Amino acid sequence: QVQLMESGGGLVQPGGSLRLSCVASGRIVSINNVGWYRQAPGKERELVAAITRGGITNYPDSVKGRFTISRDSVKNTAYLQMNSLKPEDTAVYYCNAEIMLPTGYLRNYWGQGTQVTVSS
Repeated sequence: QVQLMESGGGLVQPGGSLRLSCVASGRIVSINNVGWYRQAPGKERELVAAITRGGITNYPDSVKGRFTISRDSVKNTAYLQMNSLKPEDTAVYYCNAEIMLPTGYLRNYWGQGTQVTVSS
């Protein structure tokens, strides 16, 4: 059974930083695209960062220059470094990954989410 587990969320003051981690465990052959999403109360889930297997990254304008996604393929871990946090960044943050299984199938997995609250 493959699982994604996020960690690193918490309460931070405006202007502060947090680093989220997403660890994939289970029978994994390889991990393709990885994305970090967020969902604030009453809003739809939105993509905040994505990284391909080759390391190409993509960000929406709302976080560009403040958030950085990275990955460690040896550790099956992805990170989201968030700097200059704003109250509007408050949301539950989710990790999403496309994972190649030993069966030869590529499946999409979600983590359980980690809460990020930006407030003074």
